[in-house]
Amino acid sequence: MKLLHLDSSVLGPHSVSRQVSAAIVDRLRQATPSLDVVYRDLTQTPLAHLSGSHLAAAQGAPAPAELAPDLAASAAALDEFLTADIVVIGAPMYNFTIPSQLKAWIDRILVVGKTFKYGAAGPEGLAGGKRVIVAISRGGYYGAETPYAAGEHLESYLRWVFGFIGITNVEFIPADGIQVGPDHREKAIAGALQSATTLRAA
Repeated sequence: MKLLHLDSSVLGPHSVSRQVSAAIVDRLRQATPSLDVVYRDLTQTPLAHLSGSHLAAAQGAPAPAELAPDLAASAAALDEFLTADIVVIGAPMYNFTIPSQLKAWIDRILVVGKTFKYGAAGPEGLAGGKRVIVAISRGGYYGAETPYAAGEHLESYLRWVFGFIGITNVEFIPADGIQVGPDHREKAIAGALQSATTLRAA
């Protein structure tokens, strides 16, 4: 069984989402010692954001020579995702949505003919069967019952993205309110780490 572990926080060792995503992977490794883990740090080895040349190449146009390394990185990222049985993502909320580094990765895995296709009934996901677990960190509180619910474009976006490619049961482990104050931060981290340790094994 293969697991793809992605981190997208720019805070390095100070990141809450990295701490929680690592705890998730540790839990799954303990449950399945033979688990084959591939790790990608989207801030240390970032994928380039899409350009007109990327889109033209995707449509079959000749790619400029200088784009070759990035196209190879794109193909590697897609292959990592396609071959993974489990995907664990560390996703902090930056300005109400995902980091741009994570968006660049998503742009490389939402590929027609690979992870979705268009049919007579509309788009159809091709990546179903994978397990996706997302460690979320948010500075405030954005639950449905809060005044800021309308500003939540991280969990809602990722739920939609993965649902679009056929993964409809995404698991989220949130650490909310980490910027409200030290007590809130400590409580949020402890709760998220506890949730990580009680994840189902498979």
